[in-house]
Amino acid sequence: RRGAALAAAMESADGAARTLPSFGRLSRGPPFGRAHGRFGRSPGGRLLLPAPRSQENADPQITAFLLRKQWTLYSVTPMYRFSDAHLRDYARLLSAFIAAEKQKGLAVEIGVELDIKVAVSNIPDLKGSDQDQAAVLVQLSSRSSASQKNSEEKLIWSGWFCCVSGDDFSQNVPEDFTCLPLFLANGADCYTSIVGSWFQKTFDCCFRRLAISPLNLSWMAAMWTGCKVDKTASAVELVFSVPRLPQPLDISYAIHPEDAKALWATVHKTPGEITQEEVDVFMDCLYSHFHRHFKIHLSATKLVKVSTAIASAHCEGIIKFLQSQYLSGVLMLLTELAISQIQ
Repeated sequence: RRGAALAAAMESADGAARTLPSFGRLSRGPPFGRAHGRFGRSPGGRLLLPAPRSQENADPQITAFLLRKQWTLYSVTPMYRFSDAHLRDYARLLSAFIAAEKQKGLAVEIGVELDIKVAVSNIPDLKGSDQDQAAVLVQLSSRSSASQKNSEEKLIWSGWFCCVSGDDFSQNVPEDFTCLPLFLANGADCYTSIVGSWFQKTFDCCFRRLAISPLNLSWMAAMWTGCKVDKTASAVELVFSVPRLPQPLDISYAIHPEDAKALWATVHKTPGEITQEEVDVFMDCLYSHFHRHFKIHLSATKLVKVSTAIASAHCEGIIKFLQSQYLSGVLMLLTELAISQIQ
């Protein structure tokens, strides 16, 4: 059945990112130059396929912590006079800022008194090259003030800044600025807003929600489908939103991983890189197969989510990492998306 479905799809082989509101303004603007190679594109217009990055030197606890969580994406302009040497000081100052915000009735559950502890640390292994700035992890933990002092702390919010293979952009940033253009947050929005506000005020930067366009989602679907995984791969799932209806309607389209990989193998011709044409043919084949069976033109809908064995991504800027060996490769794509929004 899968082979017949694939053959049916192959018969038809001939066949903009939404910007979300920021929660602050940038007052200091360095002269950023537009670099080549955004979203993996070389000057020749090819898109490079990210290869698995060795995780031999990575901290397995940190890697496990980042996987299988829902992270919300933001782009961040370069931070003015940020220094890795002062992370402990930043934790202390951020803690004081959160305490002040609590006095205004923010960042705290109603009727619950929480003692919030802030930790800021480096994740040195999340780099694409030696020129990249080390990733920075911010964690908020809480403990009820009524509890004993030695009671266990509970992690309530996490966020991290990173720059993976952002060399072209970093080279155009003045010396006093630190380039960590991608920020990922997991936890309540109130904490994200407060932490973001503190970083914006302290380092004169600007946070903006990072959406993922349907075009970039289709790139991710094609690239991730072709990646090899050690364990049994899950289905490739595409979710489409039907426009102009009184009530929201989504269409979920699941493809067996072997079928998706076999289809991609027939489309993909150039080792190490892929083209827009290949992505278009891959998606057109899937659309044609769906129309053959259900008489629905998916090309008239909007692709809003892609799920594969490598990662899942939603158009509203939500990502979940599923494979540690491809973590850096996925972050490279997200870093480029963040940089393109800044530029």
